[in-house]
Amino acid sequence: MSALICGSIAYDTIMLFHDKFKNHILPDKVHILNVSFLVANMRREFGGCAGNIAYNLKLLGGEPTLMGTVGADFGPYAEWLGRCGVGLEHVKVIDNTYTAQAFITTDMDDNQITAFHPGAMNFSHENQIENATGVTLGIVSPDGRDGMLQHAAQFAEAGAPFIFDPGQGMPMFDGDDLMKFVEQATWVTLNDYEAQLMQERTGKSPHELAEHVDALIITLGGEGSHIYTANKRIDIPCAAPRAVADPTGCGDAYRAGLLYGLMNGMDWETTGRVASLMGAIKIEHHGTQNHRFEREEFYARFKDSFGYHL
Repeated sequence: MSALICGSIAYDTIMLFHDKFKNHILPDKVHILNVSFLVANMRREFGGCAGNIAYNLKLLGGEPTLMGTVGADFGPYAEWLGRCGVGLEHVKVIDNTYTAQAFITTDMDDNQITAFHPGAMNFSHENQIENATGVTLGIVSPDGRDGMLQHAAQFAEAGAPFIFDPGQGMPMFDGDDLMKFVEQATWVTLNDYEAQLMQERTGKSPHELAEHVDALIITLGGEGSHIYTANKRIDIPCAAPRAVADPTGCGDAYRAGLLYGLMNGMDWETTGRVASLMGAIKIEHHGTQNHRFEREEFYARFKDSFGYHL
């Protein structure tokens, strides 16, 4: 059983600002904003939503099929994914472009400022869902606008269940676009900020959105997550991390947990807890693909966290 993971594949340049943004941004001067943050720590990591989701799903023992577009500088990332066992047959190289690049600065309150260059991601519509065979479900995560629209429509036309995960791509779509995605999708996942924006743009509450899908999942950071179905809301507790190192990529780890639960026929209470634990493990490590574990370790930690065996 394989999951088709559509979305961005990117290099992340991650910087830590040893202060708080609020100490350097004057609210009454934002119309003439001109700030510079001195960052003492900087790393370049492999990232992008689809790349991160595929990496985490592979850790869990799932079979991800990655679909995305990359630039001529993709070589080191391709080598890394190959070592991790993630296939690249549906990753298309676009000549004369860069692989997407994210420049992420995090302050001491875990607030983030991100600059993003889409690069080859703008050509994501050149990939076709129908070219990927043997997949049983999928996810449309942040990608080029045309690619997201096209891939959602192609999943729907094929009758293939998929998660709609707008993430950072949400500003590209108006309320009508977003409702079209919801109506095509089987499941929708958002963080709390995205959920508020979704409600403002569609005029639909979480309970109303949940009427259009099998489940609407809203993550709440350290407060856990809510899973809305047509009849009820399931509250998922947050798995306690052993340390808090870097929040970047926690949402992608969570989404890999959702896919794993769906692929293995788990109920929502367990699926949500698998996803929650994945987010907790990720936040303990810097970068988005530097955490590792054996499946037996994950099962033991799941029992310790939630009191029952996976």
